[in-house]
Amino acid sequence: MNFSMLKQAQELKSMLDKAQKELEKTVIEAESGKGAVKVTINGKQKILSIKIAPEVIDPGKAENLEKLLMKAISEATEKSQKLAANQLKGLTGGLKIPGLT
Repeated sequence: MNFSMLKQAQELKSMLDKAQKELEKTVIEAESGKGAVKVTINGKQKILSIKIAPEVIDPGKAENLEKLLMKAISEATEKSQKLAANQLKGLTGGLKIPGLT
């Protein structure tokens, strides 16, 4: 590996590290049930919070709440993954790098 390639690799790593830090600070929200369940996640797919409106907490209808939770979490995760892919695609030139894209 020549010096130029090594320098480029170090610069790419630095930019990727910066992008990862930015993704960690990015907050994405998703909701289901007309706002009854709200999920907040960051750009690295870490769930930050889950809010549930008291009126949807019915012990006799736990399945409904479970469905609302799954929908909100899935939507938040999908938004976060798309955001991360778009941000990292610009840095990697579209290359698929395992663990990053």
